[in-house]
Amino acid sequence: MKHAQKALLDWYEKNGRHDLLWRNTDDIYHIYLSEIMLQQTQVDRVEKEYYPRFLEKFPTLKVLACAPLDDVLAAWSGLGYYTRARNLHKSAQLCQEGMPKSFEELLELPGIGRYTASAVCSFGYNQSIGVVDTNIARVIKRLYALEGISEKIVHQKAEDFLNTQRPREHNLALMDLGAMVCLPQNPKCNLCPLADMCQGKTNPELYTKTKKKEYEALDLFYGVFIEDEKIALVEAKGGMYKGMLELPSVDPIDELFLGSFKHSYTKYRLRVHLYSMQSVSDEVIWIKLDDFDKAPISSLTKKAKQFF
Repeated sequence: MKHAQKALLDWYEKNGRHDLLWRNTDDIYHIYLSEIMLQQTQVDRVEKEYYPRFLEKFPTLKVLACAPLDDVLAAWSGLGYYTRARNLHKSAQLCQEGMPKSFEELLELPGIGRYTASAVCSFGYNQSIGVVDTNIARVIKRLYALEGISEKIVHQKAEDFLNTQRPREHNLALMDLGAMVCLPQNPKCNLCPLADMCQGKTNPELYTKTKKKEYEALDLFYGVFIEDEKIALVEAKGGMYKGMLELPSVDPIDELFLGSFKHSYTKYRLRVHLYSMQSVSDEVIWIKLDDFDKAPISSLTKKAKQFF
């Protein structure tokens, strides 16, 4: 076990993703933010776009807590899964002076589950706790040849394998190993520092979920009404865009058709159709066209701009 732990850390020292911004800070809020952003977004997009831009606007928990939710949603625009931004804002309001230090207290914050709580404890506080994300779970399952077992057993094996002397580096090394070597398809076993110990290397596909993702096709119909260099938007009342601004829904009228575009999120493949509107209700919110991209709107709504 000690030999394998050392081999893993030696590999990480030479090959790990040490230049990631959130791995070069001791600020717990910054580390926490990165974990929330990375839940549903690729590493490159988080690092190069959203993470630095968000921190420039909200550099501390206190600044984030005091900011209007609309500003937070606007800064999150394009990342999707906007519940993450709302929970992030709620958590900041609950702990303006600093994040909790225990796993149990972190679990009590909105939007924080087992993985995020353990990641903050390990990566932020260097606590001896196993971290299990999708990549690490795959490594652990292959390492111990675990097939058809519960999540609880995977977490227990991760704890058993944990290097308690250097838990932060150990967990980061496992994460990078899963992302770079122990891949879902065609793993690079010849490059793996744990190959000698790995019990599943002879048949790695047994320990990988390969369920084909199914998508649902939907057609959406929105209206465009512009007056005095302002556009009419409405507040979304439900769904993943709740609280954000979007174009009003309309019934399709062929002679008022402006254009269509495609958009995807979660399990949906959308075809969005835009129509010119003849009038609007009193419930609309007027946004200057120059401020459209800075408003709390989704990437779907931003795409509509090409038609007005």
